[in-house]
Amino acid sequence: MSEKINLTLKVWRQKLGHEKGAFEAYPAKDIDTDMSFLEMLDIVNEHLVKEGKEPIAFDHDCREGICGACGAVINGQAHGPERATTLCQLHMRRFKDGDTLVIEPWRSKGFPVIKDLVVDSSAFDRIMSAGGFISVKTGSAPEANAIPVRKPFADLAMDAAACIGCGACVAACPNASAMLFVAAKVSHLSLLPQGQVETSERVVRMVEKMDAEGFGNCANEYECEAACPKAISVAHIARMNREFRRA
Repeated sequence: MSEKINLTLKVWRQKLGHEKGAFEAYPAKDIDTDMSFLEMLDIVNEHLVKEGKEPIAFDHDCREGICGACGAVINGQAHGPERATTLCQLHMRRFKDGDTLVIEPWRSKGFPVIKDLVVDSSAFDRIMSAGGFISVKTGSAPEANAIPVRKPFADLAMDAAACIGCGACVAACPNASAMLFVAAKVSHLSLLPQGQVETSERVVRMVEKMDAEGFGNCANEYECEAACPKAISVAHIARMNREFRRA
């Protein structure tokens, strides 16, 4: 059976990216523990609107852990305390009655705050545009068995392709590095025959664009792997570094 809990939320409020922000406290009363974290924010926002106050701005879309739109730091942890879980999949049963939750946006030069918990993550789109693709003509899907792929490489490529580009790796890294994201995108293409032709060009373009966007360097803290909702391994960063040096 679900339970009801009462929480105190300390939420980062910032009207515009160039303005100063601050934490504001709000009560979250009679929260059903079967709710998701975003549903809890919906309830809090309903109360704020009824009181004539500005609701908390936060990003969301699919609410199924697929799109990578949602994201926030809860008590210092990207996406909250549950491992391999997006913010929208985090349930309130993970918290206890009387808890205080400090909620803030991703903190990174590469992710400037737009409003409250919403950040501009379009830097990831620009990195992808720099080289995260295969230059082939589109059309009907090719026969699945036309190009043999060894299972170990197929498995590694699928693991890397699981990246949803949410930005938790950047938020968790002390250097605000985007290397796990870039490495996942590089690996998932370079491990397959279709992407190997452009491997050298791809890794150079994407790494250079990552640096130009203001993200930091990897210092082997492994916080990115710990925060990743898809549990993507830092081994992909090592692979990307090897490919970059080779290129």
